[in-house]
Amino acid sequence: MLWVALHLPLLSLESFAATLVRAESASRDQAIALVDEHCISAANAAALAQGVKPGLKRATALALAPRIVLGQADAVRDAEAVLPVAHAALAFTPSVSLQTVAEPGRAADTVLLEVQGSLRYFGGLDRLLQQLRASVEPLGHALAIASAATPQGAAVLARVEPPPLCRSLEATRQALVVAPVWLLGPGREHWEALQGMGLRQIGDLLGLPRAGLARRFGETLLAELDAAFGDRADPREPIVPARMFDSRLELFARADSSEQVLHGAQVLLARLVAWLAAQHAFVRRFRLLMHHETRWQQGDRTPQATALEIALAEPSRDSGHLLVLLRERLAQVQLPAPTLELALQAEDIVKRAAPNGELFPTRQSEDEGLTRLIERLQARLGAARVQRLAAIEDHRPERASRLQGDALVRPSCSPERGVRRAARPTAGGAAQATAPSARPVWLQAPEPLAEKNARPILDGRPLGLLSGPERIESGWWDAELAERDYFIAEAADGALVWIYRARLPLSSAGGWFLHGRFG
Repeated sequence: MLWVALHLPLLSLESFAATLVRAESASRDQAIALVDEHCISAANAAALAQGVKPGLKRATALALAPRIVLGQADAVRDAEAVLPVAHAALAFTPSVSLQTVAEPGRAADTVLLEVQGSLRYFGGLDRLLQQLRASVEPLGHALAIASAATPQGAAVLARVEPPPLCRSLEATRQALVVAPVWLLGPGREHWEALQGMGLRQIGDLLGLPRAGLARRFGETLLAELDAAFGDRADPREPIVPARMFDSRLELFARADSSEQVLHGAQVLLARLVAWLAAQHAFVRRFRLLMHHETRWQQGDRTPQATALEIALAEPSRDSGHLLVLLRERLAQVQLPAPTLELALQAEDIVKRAAPNGELFPTRQSEDEGLTRLIERLQARLGAARVQRLAAIEDHRPERASRLQGDALVRPSCSPERGVRRAARPTAGGAAQATAPSARPVWLQAPEPLAEKNARPILDGRPLGLLSGPERIESGWWDAELAERDYFIAEAADGALVWIYRARLPLSSAGGWFLHGRFG
């Protein structure tokens, strides 16, 4: 077996930084640190450059860096942040688990993957790790990746600098021998005693009596040591993604504008895409909930939350496309009060194969681009203002379609989809389909045309008839009888137009008429 460990060394800092909605606070130059029991527990590079380091008192850190942003360490927030990394890993193997943490009040910061059965599909370990990094990158986490023949060995080696890529049990044991002993869970607890005994590397423990080690440092140390070297069974319980996506983000400061809300929503969208990838699914509808600041005033009618529904015409898990739709909708929302917490929910999903990459555009890719354009227009203008043409069973062209505000039905607007069948009159006056004939999608009110020598004239020049006639005799049942012969004609500039001639003497309105133009 081959295990890969994804270690997140800055998980707590990154999960806290995601809650900062203001651009100046989210910049790389901003000093950020976490406080636990009035002491600094973690600090980013900008804070370290100003002398703020773990172990300092909170007051000392503020004296060294007056503009530092201090946050409270939160294991629940960290657990929310590490779960999307596990979801992203599920797209590569079903055997994904979280490394257990013995220390109370700490969330798991290492994700383990068993990838032996996936190597051939992804083209080897190196290519698999390359794609794995790319899938985790949108989540905004620093990664340390190691591989080993055992899950415990991979979890330990992921904390080594630089983390090695061991492909066999022998290579795993050689790397573990020179690893620091404090990387084992009990080793951190007994680090001072181990250091005083001259035991600095894991290999130093191998030559000591096991009974003495267990009596002094506990059985847990031996259990982790044997599991790392492959001398003890180490089964792992794989995680299973929830059936409904529901992720929350409590903001560090209140968000007063839609742009600030969008920053936090972008974090939640990245988590949604990772959850969809874990299930090889695409979302059709999701909802953003913005929980507002409560005002303790009598008669205040401010809602507790504002819900924003986003519906897609075509299921997708493209984070860029989802973000564009959300940005368009948020631009139209007037927040009734500042936002303190965001929640993203999705349960309407569809499972299907991922789209294949295409060298040349196809009809499917062109339709997808048209669908995304319509979705964006609906998000910006509103679903009721974006309409489509719906076909009606009527042979008269002006009555064969109508506008509908059905937002989620893909329209048929290409000329190839406007192919109809020519009609031949029957004894009862109805029309019967015979041969295919192209019609323009967009029609105009019939415009009378002049004629010369029985030829229609447009803009002072005669038209050349290319095909026709397509005969229509219909409408006798509603007193709007249509008796026409339609032709496709070519104008002097090469444009194609759709004209008809009223059938005389059956019709009182004779002559030629322009009824449509081809795009």
